[in-house]
Amino acid sequence: MTHPIKTGLIGLGEVGQLMHLPLLADDSRFAIAAVTDVSPSLVDYVATRYGVPTRHADAAALIADPALDAVFILTPDHLHAELLEQAIASGKHVFIEKPACLGADQLRPILELPQRPGQVVFVGYMRRFSRPFLELKQRLPPLDEIRHVRIRDIIREAPFFVAQTRNIFRPSDVPPELIAAGRSRTQAMLRAVMGEDCPPDALRAYQVLTGLSSHSFSAMRDLLGAPKGVRYAVQHNGETVVALFDYGHFTALYEAVIDDVSRFDAGIEVLTQRQHFKLNYDTPYIRNLPTRLEITSSSDTDTGTEIIGPVYEDPFRIELDAFHDSVTTGRPNRTTLADSLQDLNLFREVARHFHPVH
Repeated sequence: MTHPIKTGLIGLGEVGQLMHLPLLADDSRFAIAAVTDVSPSLVDYVATRYGVPTRHADAAALIADPALDAVFILTPDHLHAELLEQAIASGKHVFIEKPACLGADQLRPILELPQRPGQVVFVGYMRRFSRPFLELKQRLPPLDEIRHVRIRDIIREAPFFVAQTRNIFRPSDVPPELIAAGRSRTQAMLRAVMGEDCPPDALRAYQVLTGLSSHSFSAMRDLLGAPKGVRYAVQHNGETVVALFDYGHFTALYEAVIDDVSRFDAGIEVLTQRQHFKLNYDTPYIRNLPTRLEITSSSDTDTGTEIIGPVYEDPFRIELDAFHDSVTTGRPNRTTLADSLQDLNLFREVARHFHPVH
């Protein structure tokens, strides 16, 4: 493919405005050819702001547009499954923000759908594309040398950071009944996974897993492979989650805390007998904040720390490179739907400790 990839975006909310629209607009390998959203005013704003030639009334019309090469699904999570199914059936390349679906039972039938030869379906796990993460993956010692792994997401949510750094167009013309229906549908999908009698805090904790934690679970699997199981997990008030993953001779400890302290402490630490690997991520809602990898090594007499970074390259942009590479060369991508299914299975296994479903 020598011409720019003609791309249509479904969903023009915060993540689209902060990340995908500016990155696509800055990249001559892509052309934003069509947009749609449930808010007409948001469609008009984005189309005018980015010079988009086609404004579709709904997602079905955009997916059916024969002029498009690729579809970006950036909608709320409860819409992912149906839009993903339609986009795959269209034969277009698909980029979908994580999670691909809210539950494994939604995704399994989609994996059985026939795909056009060469069609790319790419799930957006941007942390796995940061340069320090890739360096950690390359430098990681054999698994039998690992003694402990710690993975964490201890954060304040996006609105605090966004309010001080970017102007987001927030429409006022989305019908309240549509918003209410979306929330109701989301709750129904969560209860389909967690059980009809699941308490609200456990439902919220599962939603934290599918949103925030999905980056970390996906990165953990990329580095270490799938765990043997979940030894223990607990949640408190829906927004504190702790899980212990069994890797046989070591345990991976995961911590997630959402609070109102204005910092973003996300990362991965791997400990061996003589080395400590520490990878840190900052908030993605302020673009180009640095990521770094520190490797501390000790002998019997000496200790030293090697620092890779800070790297200011946006992981969303590197992710876009990977999507472009798969579309244009046919090389397999690392973040497929089948790969994403492993995370959904892990979410459910963790969540069984919150609220057992028989």
